[in-house]
Amino acid sequence: MLLDRVKPLDAILATAEKKSLKRTLGGFQLMLFGIGCIIGTGIFVLTSAGAQKAGPGLMLAFAIAGAVCIVAALCYAEVAAMIPVAGSAYTYSYASVGEFLAWTVGWALILEYAVAASAVSVGWSGYFSGTILNEFFGITLPPWLAAGPLALGGAPGGFINLPALVIAMLVTWLLMIGTSESAKVNAILVAIKVAALTAFVALTLTSPEFDSAKFNPFLPAGVFGGFGTGLGAVGAAATIFFAYVGFDAVSTAAEETKNPQKNVPFGLIGSLLFCTVFYILVAAGAIGTIGGQPIMGPDGIPFPAGSAELARQCAMPQYADALVCSNEALAHVLRQIGFSGIGNMLGIAAFLALPSVILVLIFAQTRIFFVMSRDGLLPEVLSRVHPKWKTPHVVTLFTGLVVALGAAFMPVGLLADYANAGTLYAFFMVAVAVMVLRKKDPERKRAFRLPGVWIVAPLTMAGCLFLYLNLPLIAILVLPIWGAIGLVVYFLYSRNRSHLGRGIVEVVDDIGGEETMIPIDPPKS
Repeated sequence: MLLDRVKPLDAILATAEKKSLKRTLGGFQLMLFGIGCIIGTGIFVLTSAGAQKAGPGLMLAFAIAGAVCIVAALCYAEVAAMIPVAGSAYTYSYASVGEFLAWTVGWALILEYAVAASAVSVGWSGYFSGTILNEFFGITLPPWLAAGPLALGGAPGGFINLPALVIAMLVTWLLMIGTSESAKVNAILVAIKVAALTAFVALTLTSPEFDSAKFNPFLPAGVFGGFGTGLGAVGAAATIFFAYVGFDAVSTAAEETKNPQKNVPFGLIGSLLFCTVFYILVAAGAIGTIGGQPIMGPDGIPFPAGSAELARQCAMPQYADALVCSNEALAHVLRQIGFSGIGNMLGIAAFLALPSVILVLIFAQTRIFFVMSRDGLLPEVLSRVHPKWKTPHVVTLFTGLVVALGAAFMPVGLLADYANAGTLYAFFMVAVAVMVLRKKDPERKRAFRLPGVWIVAPLTMAGCLFLYLNLPLIAILVLPIWGAIGLVVYFLYSRNRSHLGRGIVEVVDDIGGEETMIPIDPPKS
């Protein structure tokens, strides 16, 4: 039976203690990790892609995505505090619905984090090329070094996004050095980022250029563009949803958190609530000052974000100043309304701060690999911990290389949509896990207990499914195709090598308190 391998919670917790990562993160650091990931690409970069899908309705899109995130975060808070180990939705699924579905979740999380980190690297590249090189040094990178190929939605004459590749590898090196060091750097970058966005909101909402008429038509593509189109306010919500994965990344750091039963719920919910305010205010400031209408195709429907068709349109002079064509949206807005100096400063802030988003995403990805390897589902070399740095250095380097290659050749819009396919499936399964564990293990201590779980969890599932179906068709298809590849890997390699399938679990020996690996009767295949 495929669903018979359910790993006991006690074994999961004991496994983490046997081959554990160093606990260095406090509650405040954990919340900063979430803020560092949430406030990033969704605001600094995806504002352009979201406006192309929904126009001024981008504000409604942020509200829709935020509503789904709130209910998902509540589900995460209960399960993450209850199971404070690395692995996020993968581990929660292993303890509730079994190894087979847990594998599908872990495989989806690989898609989520790696592709999202590539997307943010591309976003950083836009600010580096536009603000740092062009505005300050007067250097314009040749197209073939500044963007991916046009056929993939990059830019005319594009071949490789060299800055995006370089930043991904630099962040990978930082993560290999150590988690605590990474968290300290992240805290500084988060402060810079929040200060920059606060200045942006203050300048745009009080600017003489701000005009409510620029919000009309508010929904040029409607609220609901249709399943598989990726258009309208709901389609935009499905795209920008990926910028909210910061609270998910917080849960993957549970195993490296001091007092996780208290700090994990604090980090999850606190970071999400803090960040949502900025999403709405910044979107309002950008659209109210320079407008945010999409570029329409000949059929009266917006060109797809991240498409070759849109890239060709944005290369035309009449669209040079459009919000939807900017690679550095917020700095561009300030320059357009007469604050070039401050716009450049904001570009510097993005240049400095977006690496914190890449850092958190690669951090989360490596921890998913780490725990899947520790369970025997992936080669155990991936869970090897460096003797000096105390980090999973092998898998961190591997992840960084994959992220760098994706960033080098793909545009941010497409990458965001692909990442969302994995994200929404993982969130869906966390809602399933919280309900299953309420039934299977009702007496276990829950530091955070979700009120109204039988309402909130189904709402999370429905919201995730609805947004998934509103992704562009190609992004919808990414998940089943990627999942099919994962099933081949599972049945050819992972199922036979699984520790649980072989009847081996790691437990704490009450005599002497030492962890040992002992055989149990394996589940029937």
